[in-house]
Amino acid sequence: MPVAYLKIAPSSNYSVEIGKLPTLIGAEGGFTYQNINIERGLLWDMEPIISRGIQFNGSAGPLSASLAWTDGYYSNRYNVLSGLVSYAINGSNTVSIYGQGSLGKSRLSSNDVAYSALGNESQIYGVEYEYSSGPWMIEPYVQYMHTPKAPLLGVTHEFNNYGASLLADYSFTNTISLGARAEYLVVGGKPGEGLNASGVASSLTDLPADSHAWSITLTPTYQSGGFFARAELSYVTASAPAGLGFSGANGTNTNQLRGMVETGFMF
Repeated sequence: MPVAYLKIAPSSNYSVEIGKLPTLIGAEGGFTYQNINIERGLLWDMEPIISRGIQFNGSAGPLSASLAWTDGYYSNRYNVLSGLVSYAINGSNTVSIYGQGSLGKSRLSSNDVAYSALGNESQIYGVEYEYSSGPWMIEPYVQYMHTPKAPLLGVTHEFNNYGASLLADYSFTNTISLGARAEYLVVGGKPGEGLNASGVASSLTDLPADSHAWSITLTPTYQSGGFFARAELSYVTASAPAGLGFSGANGTNTNQLRGMVETGFMF
């Protein structure tokens, strides 16, 4: 069971959640049906998905905020603090900021994997804006991630990742819509350093150090009642051969055109 938590709400403006919680970070959820596209994007790839811990939620008028104490990237080390603050300008426009960082050092043991340890060691911040009115939903956001020097984890130099994404969805009718995403990601670091020369950066982003990538995705969707079906076409390209599943037979491909279909019932 990927998500399971107990929620206590003493009032309509305040609640506490304890258990396996969805992240406060980023604009895309961890499951396909939560998003306008089937595949999640380049920025999502370096965000936490599910964390274990406790979360406090509060709201007052147009302002809402959440603060969580968790194990971050599912590391089983509870020293990560994350937060999300949103302000509803009006019924159609909302702006949000989020951030996450560790309050202590990560440990390295036989129970740790590189992704959890490096993610918990890093800090990640972002700003989102959402417009929703009539048939349109438009949501741009920018995100920044800093990974400090951590020799025990194979990080011999600090580095930064930053990117931007634009999500949009247009409903032609009550049953047919088109979702789209365009994004760009820049990855820092020095090529080949740490983690058996595979690159520290690639463990967090699936992209090699000192590289960049962009992608565009289109997802037409049909939904009637609980039934939905959608197709997807996406194109992604990187400045250097990447660990994104499109290396090719010779290991030098830097782009890929993908097609996907998804169908199911929501209840």
